[in-house]
Amino acid sequence: ASRVMVASRNYADFANEATFEIKKCDLHRLEEGPSTTAVMTREEGLHYYKTMQTIRRMELKSDQLYKQKIIRGFCHLYDGQEACCVGLEVAIKPTDHVITAYRAHGFTYARGVPVREILAELTGRKGGCVKGKGGSMHMYTKNFYGGNGIVGAQVPLGAGIALACKYFGKNEVCLTLYGDGAANQGQIFETYNMAALWKLPCIFICENNRYGMGTSVERAAASTDYYKRGDFIPGLRVDGMDVLCVREAAKFAAEYCRAGKGPILMELQTYRYHGHSMSDPGISYRTREEIQEVRSKSDPITLLKDRMVNNNLASIEELKEIDVAVRKEIEEAAQFATTDPEPPLEELGNHIYFNEPPFEVRGPNQWIRYKSVS
Repeated sequence: ASRVMVASRNYADFANEATFEIKKCDLHRLEEGPSTTAVMTREEGLHYYKTMQTIRRMELKSDQLYKQKIIRGFCHLYDGQEACCVGLEVAIKPTDHVITAYRAHGFTYARGVPVREILAELTGRKGGCVKGKGGSMHMYTKNFYGGNGIVGAQVPLGAGIALACKYFGKNEVCLTLYGDGAANQGQIFETYNMAALWKLPCIFICENNRYGMGTSVERAAASTDYYKRGDFIPGLRVDGMDVLCVREAAKFAAEYCRAGKGPILMELQTYRYHGHSMSDPGISYRTREEIQEVRSKSDPITLLKDRMVNNNLASIEELKEIDVAVRKEIEEAAQFATTDPEPPLEELGNHIYFNEPPFEVRGPNQWIRYKSVS
């Protein structure tokens, strides 16, 4: 009881909010950009810290489960890029829409799916967010459309979602994400054209983590100014390792779209600590020293932690308590993900369509039939 009293007295001494200078965005076809100052409340800072730390620990646990051969198949981890999904999510509304590529675990969590459902999906269990049928690359929840396995193919889908927002007269936007590896594809430029012609409320977001699989951006692209690639579409280049930079840029972009001005493009300069996927050690095309330098100078969680402690928004001890609670949550989620049963074979044909009457689906051979339920 005395410890609780001391803690509550200490917490009352913290500042309620602080103002921070953030890196100026590079602009394309814009006279003004996002603010170079950002106000963060103590409550916001604690939320950002816990969310980013949860994603980091979840991905490290996924790495461990994969190496134990409990997670199988494709698995693309997001550690290092946490400021991107967290900064974007806190800048938009739950009714707005998000679609991304297959490095999707962080976005799935940020959009509200519990860790246990994400890990259970990775292990192919019944309690997974897609009932164990989607795995790492195909996770969905309300207003979140995956996790798409075909490189770049989610970009035209995102424009379609933005078209629906406009068609139904909803003041909503769609965040359409892709990586630097997909940025040279023709379908992306076709989508830019349609979105600009129809003034769609679409925020195109290139998560530039510097390597498309094992190829550096310098070797893959004649122009690495991805924020200018929309040509006739305005663009922003943002420090994707700073959650406040991402938040302010995303707020700016969302307001731009909601004002009926059409699409806008964001390039988030970020970095992944793991290889492209679990089959990639990640050190054949870049050095361990490079990875360590990014970790030591630009880690998004460390940057936020230092800001909060140095501006009296939190104490080291308080943040350590959050770390302990997060580790406990991840361990409990992993326990669930390794003991929950796999979905029964009879459910193989389920969830093909949404809100349709049941119908028969042929199984592995013509004599086996499954009933498909929405």
